Amino acid sequence: MTDDQRSSVTRPDPTGSGPAADPAGRTSGHSVSATFCATLVDEWAVLGLRHAVVAPGSRSTPLALALLADDRIRVEVVLDERSAAFQAIGAAAADRVPSLVLCTSGTAAAEFHAAVVEAHQSAVPVLVVTADRPPELQGVWAPQTIDQRRLYGDAVRWYCEPGPPEAGGGPWWRDLARDALGRTMGLVPGPVHLNLAFRDPLVGAAAPVVERIDAPAALPGDGAEWGLTDEELGRLAAVVSGRRGVVVAGVRTARDPAEATLVQQLAGALGWPLVCDAPSGCRTDAPVVVSTADQLLREPDVAAALRPEVVLRTGGLLASKVLAQWLAGSGALQVGLDRAERIPDPDHQLARALVADPSVVAAQLLELEPEPAPQAWTEAWRAAERAARGALGSALDDDPAPSEPAVAVDVLGAVPTGGALVVASSMPVRDLEWFAPPRDDVWVWSNRGANGIDGVVSTAIGVATTGRPTVALVGDLAFLHDSSALVALRSRDVDLVVVVVDNDGGGIFSFLPQRTELPGAEFERLFGTPHGTDLVALAASHGLPAERVTTRAGLQAALAGAHTRRGVRVVVVRGDRDRNVAVHASLAAAVATAVRPVVTGVLAAGGDDEGTPAESG
Repeated sequence: MTDDQRSSVTRPDPTGSGPAADPAGRTSGHSVSATFCATLVDEWAVLGLRHAVVAPGSRSTPLALALLADDRIRVEVVLDERSAAFQAIGAAAADRVPSLVLCTSGTAAAEFHAAVVEAHQSAVPVLVVTADRPPELQGVWAPQTIDQRRLYGDAVRWYCEPGPPEAGGGPWWRDLARDALGRTMGLVPGPVHLNLAFRDPLVGAAAPVVERIDAPAALPGDGAEWGLTDEELGRLAAVVSGRRGVVVAGVRTARDPAEATLVQQLAGALGWPLVCDAPSGCRTDAPVVVSTADQLLREPDVAAALRPEVVLRTGGLLASKVLAQWLAGSGALQVGLDRAERIPDPDHQLARALVADPSVVAAQLLELEPEPAPQAWTEAWRAAERAARGALGSALDDDPAPSEPAVAVDVLGAVPTGGALVVASSMPVRDLEWFAPPRDDVWVWSNRGANGIDGVVSTAIGVATTGRPTVALVGDLAFLHDSSALVALRSRDVDLVVVVVDNDGGGIFSFLPQRTELPGAEFERLFGTPHGTDLVALAASHGLPAERVTTRAGLQAALAGAHTRRGVRVVVVRGDRDRNVAVHASLAAAVATAVRPVVTGVLAAGGDDEGTPAESG
């Protein structure tokens, strides 16, 4: 049994073995459950917990009341458990500290599961607390009772069920609180499941919280930071020095601007392009950044001319299938870097996977002053990026309709400085990656751990609760899938604009073989899935200001006015799935026409030296 799987059965019983409470759960007029919960909450607040999302229910009453009573913690009450859990993800991801989500017993706990999986795969620290029935009500078909033990399987970093609190257990309550919250912030941050059983009565007065007997330990950092050994570093330096290479950076590459700067500096010293997406933290206007790789590599001649010898990969996968296929077919030596050995390799292309912090390795390599790639290689990529950005800008500006690529560009541009953009999986995250220019004053998040469309609006609400002005870019199906997030949203003190691309169905499927290989009726029924819902009316039914725009100028005007007043607004942009496919094709053609002569010309002028294959060491 690993340490992450070990529950409290291997440590002193947090419930204690002192004198039992009376049948009403009270000791000296105070509720043991209330005192237990007040102690947990006090310890969590001392350790830095600031956000808690509570899904209402009866069995969770003692902890809900304790959270509400502590003014150090912002408590949001959310009707739907699934929405509540995704809001906790948003708050934790934006603040980079654990958040808490609480629900009652029974199927309420099962509703957390999708968000727990996402937090697990996106490495987001969330303390998942489920209330449960006491042991005497288990296995006797008591109402609202299911088996909640290890409900989320291996998706949690730690699971613990301490049993109903009893008098005499106080000495271990703070230990339990520290263990639970601290394990969300280990080497790989993620969810922890604390399953707390409570006996009736569920409402009662708390005694003074159990005193702390030692100084509170700080939470661990969100992942260890270390570099390579001298031997490993030397081998890697030999591989990258003087080679034609590419750095590919996906989500979670950089946790802060300083880390992003180091990765950019390494790419610059090597003379390599830095191909990255917005959630990587590296996509700024630095000269090394390439934001148009997907469009560049759709042109066969350009893709062949820019084929690398070495690839350094960090973070998650980018959304571009074109990029993935190009890397897989390049024949390049590919090396992965990750602080927690979470290096995706679905195409089985990695020659080496190094467990190290990318920014630390970047600093180590910079000290060695590696030889840069041939100048023609560096200039070819930079010239290609300039030409592609120019072609995209011109083509998008020539179209007065709000195409889906143009929506991504305009939405990113409209986020206030210091604000956040939350992007749905499916087409929105791809349009942002493929067409939007870099921007370094906006924090971008997407639930790309499991790549689902569920909980996107809820995640954006969670981000907004941290105080950032927030914009969400979602498709119509993602908006409908998470429509329970709209309940009582008008009363929330958040600054949030939700932009919905409404093409009446699943737009991404129009790019897949199913669109041309299936009869139209079958495709529409299984994949197009038109919903026919008036999304403006849906938002308005929840009391939210909502408008529909039909032109790009109208979208830009709506976005410009959205943040002039605090609150929640919904902007629906009407799209067309078939037209969207055509727009993507025309943009790729425009980029190919602009870039092909630039790349071939630069490489020819530089006498492009093919070099020799890199050695794996």
